Amino acid sequence: MPASSDAGGPADRTQGPPGHGPADRPGIGVTAVRTAGAAGAALRELVGGFRTALLALLVLAGTAVTAVASLAGVGLLMAPVALRALHALAGRERRRLARHGPEVIGPDPAPTRLRLALVDPTTRRELRWLVRHASLGLLLGLAGALLPVLAVRDVAFPLYWRLLPEGATSTSLGIGVAQTWTDALAAGLLGLGWTAIILGLAPGMARLQARPGRTLLAAGPDTDLSLRVAELTATRAAALDAHATELRRIERSLHDGTQNRIVTVTVLLGAARRMVARDPAGAEELLERAQSAAEQALAELRSVARGILPPVLADRGLAGALTGLAASCPVPCRIDVEAPGRCAASVEATAYFVVAETLTNIAKHSGARQASVTVRSRGGRLLLDVTDDGRGGADEKGGSGLTGIRNRIAAHDGTLELASPPGGPTTLKVELPCGL
Repeated sequence: MPASSDAGGPADRTQGPPGHGPADRPGIGVTAVRTAGAAGAALRELVGGFRTALLALLVLAGTAVTAVASLAGVGLLMAPVALRALHALAGRERRRLARHGPEVIGPDPAPTRLRLALVDPTTRRELRWLVRHASLGLLLGLAGALLPVLAVRDVAFPLYWRLLPEGATSTSLGIGVAQTWTDALAAGLLGLGWTAIILGLAPGMARLQARPGRTLLAAGPDTDLSLRVAELTATRAAALDAHATELRRIERSLHDGTQNRIVTVTVLLGAARRMVARDPAGAEELLERAQSAAEQALAELRSVARGILPPVLADRGLAGALTGLAASCPVPCRIDVEAPGRCAASVEATAYFVVAETLTNIAKHSGARQASVTVRSRGGRLLLDVTDDGRGGADEKGGSGLTGIRNRIAAHDGTLELASPPGGPTTLKVELPCGL
């Protein structure tokens, strides 16, 4: 008898475990795209680390000068400045690393007085990071900045080598002169070699550059993180409260406005249907009222949709969206946006709603004659500054919407500062991370 298919013949034995067959493996194209994407992200990280490494070299030089000058007593006056520069640079590096990977939770603020700094473990760890980042980190960042230039230069060399003056170097290494097409193609092959180095080594170089920061700038095992845990718990609670408040606002808008309009349309259409035979003129009037109510319901629906996530943010970006807010504000408002890159959609939406709520408060309560909104992107942070020349005296406990603004900002681990002395001016400063 022929063997049954359930007996586990050769066809069955050729099948591997699920998830490991040829059909489950990514194709060459997908692998190439992933590799190129990882290399590009690594190059961006290396270039970002190169910028902080240059600053680290300057801070290291300043710290060395301060240490030498302290022998003569003059450096004792310079020490607080050098320590503040060190701590600020370490904080900037933590934020940079958080944009490219897990958040680096820093310890408590380090001291800026020399006597306390000498025995402070955080300061000693930051100094060790400073030396490593200003040396190895600088070299890796420089390589990350130069490798793409070298690759493009050599790969494209066969396209322009005949335009070069006689005797010009044919490779980015400064050696060789192209006399024939063979020499030019050899230089192109060198460019392919640079490309292979980028694809193969750039991710590892980025990890090597970031390792000192992730190990030395993070909170040590002896650091009490209870305050940070409490802060994150409060932030999470504020985010949930802001979300619940927003849902209640949307529900009220739909229930009290749009729903009533639609009910009115239904009633009017029913009455018009009953009157159409006996009183066509009256039915036409009812249909006109129904159409007007339907148009109002549609306008309210659009207003609710814009309140959830304004489509203008996706179409025109934050600058265009804020310009639209200023145009509809009763108080003349000047918009100044300098943010070359886009932030995360949730961050831009938060910035938009913060400005919208603030401009509404200015129009209702401040009596201002003019206002200004300034937006800047610095070091991975989005900085908002809203100022008006009104009467001042804004109070977060006065029901002016500032509590909701603070909760929105806290949901993104941002900060809010309000200065509103009686008589004005009122200034609202907001800082948000440009999380991706």
